[in-house]
Amino acid sequence: MTVRPGPKFTGVDTYRDPQGRFQFRYPSDWIHYPLQGAREGAMYSPQSQNPQTWYAVWITRLEYEVVAEDFEILAPNVRKGLEQLPDLAIEAQDDFIYGNLIKFDRTFTFRDGDAVRKQHMWLMYVSTWQIVAAFQGETVEEYEYWLPMGNYSFQFFTIPHELWFAADRDLNKPGASPKKPRVPRGAAKDQTKDA
Repeated sequence: MTVRPGPKFTGVDTYRDPQGRFQFRYPSDWIHYPLQGAREGAMYSPQSQNPQTWYAVWITRLEYEVVAEDFEILAPNVRKGLEQLPDLAIEAQDDFIYGNLIKFDRTFTFRDGDAVRKQHMWLMYVSTWQIVAAFQGETVEEYEYWLPMGNYSFQFFTIPHELWFAADRDLNKPGASPKKPRVPRGAAKDQTKDA
């Protein structure tokens, strides 16, 4: 019986969202594919045709700003959305709230035609954005085989400081006083002089 050698990195590239809202790293020999519909983001796959194993990130503008208190509304809707997948089986789940940033972390299998696919997904709500980062295996076996590369892309997925600041409750709480303007180093705070 021939043992399939594990996947190896031949190089690493970085995808940067053109509007600066996120970035992630991916194996440089993976192929870029457009996302379905009008999704903004990127998908990369080791498959040269009909990719069903992939890592992708997409972002959607929300009508309203999301805050931590919205978790109780969002959580059941996330569950209902996933339950639309045929033969859904959630293997792992975790929820995180960082300030006003909400993150749903799910690993699950589902049926797609005759195939059973496996996916790890982060669903994040950051200020007025919904961001999805997901790694999928064409089959459960392919998921396990490519998982080290999927995990690498998750590890190096980042959002900019501006979005972290937008989700910071202390900086954005009602009634917070505006920041004082910065004074250039060496400049006097009051440059007026008595006559």
